[in-house]
Amino acid sequence: MGTLVNVEGRLVPPEQAFVPVLDRGFLYGDSVYEVVRTYAGRVFELGRHLDRMERTAARIGLLLPPRSRIESELFRTLDAAGNAESYARIIVTRGEGRFGLAPHLAEGLNRLVFLIRPLEPPPPELYDRGLQMAVTRMRRNPPQALDPALKTGNYLNSVLALRESHAAGADDALMLDLHGQVTEASTSNVFFVNAGGIVTPPLAVGMLEGVTRGLVIEVARGEGLPVREEPHGIEALAAADEVFVTSSLREVMAVTSLVILDGEKADRRAVAGGKPGPITRRLHAAFRRYVERTHLR
Repeated sequence: MGTLVNVEGRLVPPEQAFVPVLDRGFLYGDSVYEVVRTYAGRVFELGRHLDRMERTAARIGLLLPPRSRIESELFRTLDAAGNAESYARIIVTRGEGRFGLAPHLAEGLNRLVFLIRPLEPPPPELYDRGLQMAVTRMRRNPPQALDPALKTGNYLNSVLALRESHAAGADDALMLDLHGQVTEASTSNVFFVNAGGIVTPPLAVGMLEGVTRGLVIEVARGEGLPVREEPHGIEALAAADEVFVTSSLREVMAVTSLVILDGEKADRRAVAGGKPGPITRRLHAAFRRYVERTHLR
């Protein structure tokens, strides 16, 4: 049991895994990827994740291996790793070729890589206390530049936002767009609760269409909770009854504190009285029931 890497069908421990330095994923972030997790050893919503990978690859003109090959190699690597529960990262790069930025310089042999490690879910105390989220000075790159809807190997925007948030003592980064509208956290989608129900930013503001985000919207509506997709500034979150984030690893997790970074100032505000609210807890329980109904039986 442990961490295992599959590079083009070769299973090796991480210290023996490598890709050539001329691989375009290494040189330029010219790659696509997905992260999936298991429940009771079964990969959660693999189809939705691969659908998104295909959409991203089509947008950047990267030819993926057949889905059947991706699935079979993923399952083979998971079986060989032998973990009770696993985190799996699926990566396809544009491969290597002559040195230079132009995509046509690639030789057309894309590289398929899997990274499997034991799943490390968030500690239970995070669900009890909630996240402290820094609203960073770093803005989310606009869709007209490097579209955040594309799940590519270039994550420097989020890396720099996380660096800023950790320096402020926060758990994660929440980024605004260039117009001051809320987009998403570094690797999670954002929701908030007010008197009108549950609100989440629309995809058009520039963010990733999270698989868990979509499922939570479905689950919430199934619970009779209205969900609206609307653009809002940070003051709407700061005044909300509850704020929470969603992702494959976090599932549904409360945000109980905001640190709004503005110039040299750090404005710290409690959310929902500084503790997870009832709607967040209800949605997390409903999401877990969805997981049990679809993957644990």
